[in-house]
Amino acid sequence: MSVVELQVPGMTCRHCVRAVTARLRDLPGVVAVEADAENAKLVVHGEVTAEQVQAAVAEVPFGGDRKHHAEGAGG
Repeated sequence: MSVVELQVPGMTCRHCVRAVTARLRDLPGVVAVEADAENAKLVVHGEVTAEQVQAAVAEVPFGGDRKHHAEGAGG
């Protein structure tokens, strides 16, 4: 099993953490996900590569896209 650690700029609230975590749990090979909004850090355990994790995270709207905050899902 591998461990992928990434900094995720823009992952700044509980909504961001939930969205990123949910997307990564759907990724084949992922066993566990740890996401920390305070430090914008992500740790993924499983049979995945950093490239796969980065691609999945890129699909999640957060950070510069503040629409979810304006709709009441933030913080």
